[in-house]
Amino acid sequence: MKNSFEHTLPNEEGYFGEYGGSFIPPQLETIMEEINQSYQNCRQDPNFQDELARLYKHFVGRPSPIFHAQNLSEKYGIDIYLKREDLNHTGAHKINHCLGEALLAKKMGKKKIIAETGAGQHGVALATAAALVGLECDIYMGEVDIAKEHPNVVRMHILGATVVPVSHGRKTLKEAVDAAFEAYLQDPVTQLYAIGSVVGPHPFPMMVRDFQSIIGNEAKVQFEEMTGKQPDNLVACVGGGSNAMGLFTAFLNDENVAIHGVEPAGRGLDVEGEHAATLTLGEPGVMHGFKSYMLKDKEGEPQEVYSVASGLDYPSVGPQHSYLKDLGRVQYGTVDDKEAIDAFFELSRLEGIIPAIESSHAVAYVFKLAKQGLKGSVLINLSGRGDKDIDFVVNNYGQDYGITSTL
Repeated sequence: MKNSFEHTLPNEEGYFGEYGGSFIPPQLETIMEEINQSYQNCRQDPNFQDELARLYKHFVGRPSPIFHAQNLSEKYGIDIYLKREDLNHTGAHKINHCLGEALLAKKMGKKKIIAETGAGQHGVALATAAALVGLECDIYMGEVDIAKEHPNVVRMHILGATVVPVSHGRKTLKEAVDAAFEAYLQDPVTQLYAIGSVVGPHPFPMMVRDFQSIIGNEAKVQFEEMTGKQPDNLVACVGGGSNAMGLFTAFLNDENVAIHGVEPAGRGLDVEGEHAATLTLGEPGVMHGFKSYMLKDKEGEPQEVYSVASGLDYPSVGPQHSYLKDLGRVQYGTVDDKEAIDAFFELSRLEGIIPAIESSHAVAYVFKLAKQGLKGSVLINLSGRGDKDIDFVVNNYGQDYGITSTL
C-alpha cells in the first residue's frame, strides 16, 4: 500500500493553526527551504513513492498486522485490538520515517544523516536506513539513556553508526536534541538532521507525519476487513507524537471515532520535573525551532522532565497535537510509571507480547478507560517492542512481579 501524502495542513509557512512554523537561525533559512522544496518534489514523485513502498513491503515487512487481544478483551469487557508496529524491522514505527528521510537525504546529495534518540528506536532505525542507502550516521543520545537502553546502543554500533554521548543537563532526550541541533548548525550543507518525531521547524512535523501516516492508512482498511466497521476508539502514546499522528491522521475526519493521546505522568503530575505531560500541564511556547505546547520553568525555559519511558521524556510536543487539543478533536490523558509497568507485564503475560514501555502507556490508558466505563472497540498503536527495555524493567521492577533474578 502506498502512502497518501494528501493533507490540508500545515499551511505554506508550516503552521497548524497557531502552532508550528520555523524559528531558526538565519543561516539555516536557505537550507530549510531547500529541504522543504526537495521534500515537496519527492512527495509528488511516483518513483520516490514507489521506492518507499517497495522498501516498506520487502524491507520493513509492511503492512503490519492488527491483532485482536482476546484475553485482554475478555478481562476488560471491551474489544481491544493492537496495530502491531512492534513487528516492523528494527522493532518500532520509527523505521517508517527514517527510510523516508534517508531516501530524501540521498536525493539531496547529503553525505551524512544525524539525529537524536531517547529510547534508541529512532537511532536504530536511522542507522539501519543509513546503512541501506550508503550514508554516514551520527546519533546523539543522553548518557542516562545510553545506560538504560544498552541493547539499542549496541545495535547502532553494529550498524556502523557513531553514538555520541550527551552529558549535560538530565542527560536524556531533550539534551540529545540540543546537541544534535548544535552539530547540525556546524555543517548544514553536507548533513541532514533527520528529526525523530513530528517536531522541529517546518517541514519536519509535516514530513514525519506524512511518512508515518501509513500506519493509519493500513489500519483503516484492515480494521474494516476484520470487523466490518471502523474502531470506536484510537489510543496511542505521545512524547513528540509521531506514532500517534501516524495512526490518527487517517481517522481525523471520522467523527464517530474517538481519539485519545496518552502522555507520561511519570512519578506524579504534582511535582515539577517528575513528569512529561506537556499537553496536560503546558502552555504555548517556542523551543527547538517550532511553536507548540511546552512545559516551562519559572524563567520560561524548557522545564526538566521525566518518564520511565526514554522515548516520552520531552518538554514539548508536535505542533499538530497542540492544534488537535485546542480543537477538541483529540483527548489527551496521562498514565504514570506504575500504571505503565503494570500494563507492560499484563500484556506480556495475557497475550504473549512484550511491549516497549512507551507503548505500555497507551495499553495502560485503555485499561483505565475500560474501568471508567468505555464501550465499543479500541485500536491501540503498539508502537514498539520491549526488547530494549527488558533488562531495565527486570532490574528495577522484577521483584514486584515475581522475577527474582536477572539473566
